[in-house]
Amino acid sequence: MAQTHVPGQIVILNGAPRSGKSSIVAVIQDTFDGVWMNLGVDRFMQMTPERYLPGIGLRPGGESPDLEQFVVIMYRAMYESIAAHSRLGLNVVVDVGHHGAYSESRGILPDCARRLTGLPVLFVGVQCPIEIIMERRSTTGWSAGKHPYGASAPPPVRLWQKEAHLPGIYDLECDTSLLSPEECATMIRQHLETGQVPSAIQQLAAMAIEPG
Repeated sequence: MAQTHVPGQIVILNGAPRSGKSSIVAVIQDTFDGVWMNLGVDRFMQMTPERYLPGIGLRPGGESPDLEQFVVIMYRAMYESIAAHSRLGLNVVVDVGHHGAYSESRGILPDCARRLTGLPVLFVGVQCPIEIIMERRSTTGWSAGKHPYGASAPPPVRLWQKEAHLPGIYDLECDTSLLSPEECATMIRQHLETGQVPSAIQQLAAMAIEPG
């Protein structure tokens, strides 16, 4: 007889690199009830063959059109895995940086959202001002070169800041320049405990182009 499960909760943290997503993931895994699997972008990049890197971490700007077709498939695989874990009753937390600034329209975020249809998903926007992101980059070993802290951020950083939160449809947003990872995790827990039905993923899925 097939075993049935209550689907696990999915929490997706979307934001630019260095916005603080990974720190929130760590708090969720350490403090939330139940098993929380981390299926974020870093995990999938670790599994990606070196010649296809950065894989789903490909930054906005359309600089590697030959890689983009694989990025689309990799995102599909990641979200299918997220869905599979949830259907087996495991909670999933995902840190990711979605954007649509490829060499051509790829429709990745709506397509990913469609793959989570019918599952409990909280889509969270992790915000952080670019000045704080630059400071974090400089304190984690990143060489600013001609762009020291206090100067204008380099174009890739500014492009991430512009593109990471489009179209801006979220169930919840938190600003890591104002809140600690623990406070952000508390916001997420409280939102889940209210029993409100999230709608962001459904709205994004409705934007997907049906295949074929």
